Amino acid sequence: QVHLVESGGGLVQPGGSLRLSCAASGNIFNFNAMGWYRQAPGKQRESVAVITSGGAINYSDSVKGRFTLSRDNAKNTVYLQMSSLHPEDTAVYSCMAVVQFTIFWGQGTQVTVSS
Repeated sequence: QVHLVESGGGLVQPGGSLRLSCAASGNIFNFNAMGWYRQAPGKQRESVAVITSGGAINYSDSVKGRFTLSRDNAKNTVYLQMSSLHPEDTAVYSCMAVVQFTIFWGQGTQVTVSS
Protein backbone atom coordinates (compact mmCIF):
# COMPACT_ATOMS: atom_id res chain seq x y z
CA GLN A 1 0.00 0.00 0.00
CA VAL A 2 1.22 3.48 -0.88
CA HIS A 3 0.05 6.56 0.95
CA LEU A 4 0.22 9.96 -0.70
CA VAL A 5 -0.21 13.17 1.27
CA GLU A 6 -0.65 16.46 -0.58
CA SER A 7 -0.13 19.94 0.76
CA GLY A 8 0.21 23.48 -0.51
CA GLY A 9 -3.19 24.26 -1.97
CA GLY A 10 -5.11 27.42 -1.25
CA LEU A 11 -6.46 30.66 -2.62
CA VAL A 12 -4.33 32.75 -4.94
CA GLN A 13 -4.95 35.72 -7.18
CA PRO A 14 -4.71 35.44 -10.96
CA GLY A 15 -1.10 35.64 -12.03
CA GLY A 16 0.09 34.31 -8.70
CA SER A 17 2.01 31.18 -7.79
CA LEU A 18 1.61 28.15 -5.58
CA ARG A 19 3.67 25.09 -4.91
CA LEU A 20 2.04 21.75 -4.23
CA SER A 21 3.84 18.92 -2.49
CA CYS A 22 3.10 15.22 -2.47
CA ALA A 23 4.87 13.09 0.08
CA ALA A 24 4.79 9.36 -0.52
CA SER A 25 5.33 6.40 1.72
CA GLY A 26 7.88 4.14 0.17
CA ASN A 27 10.80 4.77 -2.14
CA ILE A 28 9.51 6.77 -5.10
CA PHE A 29 12.62 5.90 -7.05
CA ASN A 30 10.96 2.54 -7.64
CA PHE A 31 7.64 4.02 -8.72
CA ASN A 32 6.60 3.53 -12.35
CA ALA A 33 5.24 7.07 -12.47
CA MET A 34 4.13 9.87 -10.21
CA GLY A 35 2.43 13.16 -10.76
CA TRP A 36 -0.62 15.37 -10.58
CA TYR A 37 -4.14 15.33 -11.89
CA ARG A 38 -6.87 17.88 -11.38
CA GLN A 39 -10.63 18.02 -11.52
CA ALA A 40 -12.59 21.22 -11.85
CA PRO A 41 -16.29 21.41 -10.95
CA GLY A 42 -18.42 19.83 -13.65
CA LYS A 43 -15.40 18.60 -15.59
CA GLN A 44 -13.58 15.32 -15.96
CA ARG A 45 -10.32 14.68 -14.16
CA GLU A 46 -7.35 15.53 -16.34
CA SER A 47 -3.64 14.91 -16.19
CA VAL A 48 -1.56 17.95 -15.32
CA ALA A 49 2.01 16.68 -15.08
CA VAL A 50 3.45 13.20 -14.70
CA ILE A 51 7.02 12.02 -14.29
CA THR A 52 8.03 8.51 -15.28
CA SER A 53 10.58 6.33 -13.56
CA GLY A 54 13.02 7.28 -16.31
CA GLY A 55 12.63 10.95 -15.50
CA ALA A 56 10.57 12.00 -18.49
CA ILE A 57 7.91 14.57 -17.65
CA ASN A 58 4.67 15.00 -19.56
CA TYR A 59 2.70 18.20 -19.15
CA SER A 60 -0.77 18.98 -20.36
CA ASP A 61 -0.82 21.64 -23.06
CA SER A 62 -2.80 23.94 -20.80
CA VAL A 63 0.00 24.18 -18.22
CA LYS A 64 3.15 23.95 -20.34
CA GLY A 65 5.47 26.83 -19.62
CA ARG A 66 3.63 27.72 -16.41
CA PHE A 67 3.86 24.61 -14.23
CA THR A 68 6.99 22.69 -13.29
CA LEU A 69 7.05 19.22 -11.77
CA SER A 70 10.08 18.12 -9.82
CA ARG A 71 11.03 15.11 -7.77
CA ASP A 72 13.14 14.71 -4.64
CA ASN A 73 13.94 11.03 -4.30
CA ALA A 74 15.63 11.52 -0.94
CA LYS A 75 12.40 12.96 0.50
CA ASN A 76 10.07 10.69 -1.49
CA THR A 77 8.29 13.82 -2.59
CA VAL A 78 7.18 15.38 -5.84
CA TYR A 79 6.41 19.04 -6.24
CA LEU A 80 4.28 21.02 -8.63
CA GLN A 81 5.38 24.63 -8.95
CA MET A 82 2.50 26.57 -10.48
CA SER A 83 3.04 30.06 -11.83
CA SER A 84 1.00 32.55 -13.83
CA LEU A 85 -2.13 30.94 -12.48
CA HIS A 86 -5.40 31.49 -14.27
CA PRO A 87 -8.94 31.22 -12.88
CA GLU A 88 -9.31 28.19 -15.17
CA ASP A 89 -6.67 26.42 -13.05
CA THR A 90 -9.13 26.28 -10.17
CA ALA A 91 -9.63 22.62 -9.30
CA VAL A 92 -8.94 19.88 -6.80
CA TYR A 93 -5.41 18.72 -7.47
CA SER A 94 -4.65 15.10 -6.67
CA CYS A 95 -1.34 13.35 -6.48
CA MET A 96 -1.08 9.95 -8.11
CA ALA A 97 1.51 7.22 -8.14
CA VAL A 98 1.83 4.08 -10.17
CA VAL A 99 3.59 1.33 -8.27
CA GLN A 100 3.96 -2.09 -9.81
CA PHE A 101 1.29 -0.91 -12.26
CA THR A 102 -1.24 -0.21 -9.51
CA ILE A 103 -2.52 3.37 -9.26
CA PHE A 104 -2.71 5.13 -5.91
CA TRP A 105 -4.27 8.52 -5.19
CA GLY A 106 -3.90 11.16 -2.56
CA GLN A 107 -6.86 12.86 -0.93
CA GLY A 108 -6.60 15.97 -3.07
CA THR A 109 -5.97 19.62 -2.31
CA GLN A 110 -8.07 22.56 -3.44
CA VAL A 111 -6.51 25.28 -5.55
CA THR A 112 -8.65 28.35 -6.13
CA VAL A 113 -7.52 31.15 -8.41
CA SER A 114 -9.67 34.21 -7.88
CA SER A 115 -9.40 37.90 -7.27
